[in-house]
Amino acid sequence: MDAMVAGLASKLVDWSARIVGVLLALLVALIVARWLQRSVERVMEKRGVDSTLRGFVGALVRYTVLTTALVSCLGVFGIQTTSIAAVLGSAGLAMGLAFQGTLSNFAAGVMLLVFRPFKVDDVIQVSGTVGKCTRIDLFTTDLVTGDNRKIIVPNKNVFGNTIENLTALDTRRVDVEVGVDYAGDIDATRETLEAAAKELDLVFTDPPPHAVLTGLGASSVDWSLRCWCKTADYWAVREALIRAAKRALDAKQLGIPFPQVDVHLDGAALEALGKK
Repeated sequence: MDAMVAGLASKLVDWSARIVGVLLALLVALIVARWLQRSVERVMEKRGVDSTLRGFVGALVRYTVLTTALVSCLGVFGIQTTSIAAVLGSAGLAMGLAFQGTLSNFAAGVMLLVFRPFKVDDVIQVSGTVGKCTRIDLFTTDLVTGDNRKIIVPNKNVFGNTIENLTALDTRRVDVEVGVDYAGDIDATRETLEAAAKELDLVFTDPPPHAVLTGLGASSVDWSLRCWCKTADYWAVREALIRAAKRALDAKQLGIPFPQVDVHLDGAALEALGKK
């Protein structure tokens, strides 16, 4: 009887020591995990990494440390950690297959936050949509269109397609296509269009506006009036350029033709019409 009591007491002391040791180990792991999380986030912040990605990586580091500590502590109680790792691996594989599309969005979101082809407040064109980026999440990107519609695009459709960043650069060229009557003089037309563009305050003088002869259409001589401006002024300059070009051509009596069709009638057709 005394031996049994002594054995139970010995086991109780042993298990108590193990429990205290595990609790202390978990407490240390929790402190270390928080410290590592904050350290990683501070380093990433200094390097200009997006706040969403900073939070994700910091949390990933923290929970990795805690999971490792927890699995190690389970081994103290005689639990086979290899079987736990196998179960977790199988569960991870099953979840990966079940959420394949979601994980694709997640991976694309990480790539967007790392490589940063655009940032919040940039105007972009992606997946056939043009809008101002208002939010970049790990799974979706939010756009607001010019007519105030909110578009939520899955990140795999953003990173997996061509991205056109319309506001990445400070300057942008404005192109306005103009058709002029064939009767108009080419040199006079060029001078008129370029002079009209130079009068606009928001248009850069260097490089100067330039009118380019682009083709001979079915009903008009085709021109492209080109000038440079600040990206923020693009739409205002485009409207002003169209208005100035129209007024300048009217002042010089250089007509903007409408589509015309020439009809040729042979002798038989004329004779038939005459009989009618």
